[in-house]
Amino acid sequence: MRVTEKGQVTIPRNVRRKLGIVPGSEVEFSLQDDVAILRRASPSDVGGEVAEFMDHIRRHKGTMDLGGMSADEFLRLLRD
Repeated sequence: MRVTEKGQVTIPRNVRRKLGIVPGSEVEFSLQDDVAILRRASPSDVGGEVAEFMDHIRRHKGTMDLGGMSADEFLRLLRD
């Protein structure tokens, strides 16, 4: 892991995937002696069903295949 000057932590991709961590996920750090432990906060820790739904949306962000349609074309399709 790397800590930036802003205090942000870079979590390795394999760890993020294993824990289901996506941008915006809530995580918790704890200490055991001189070891830092990272865990993804459970949905109940961050607001229940709403947090669980938002976590689901974040995990799937950018994964929809529009078959070559632009975002504007897709939105027009939804509106018509």
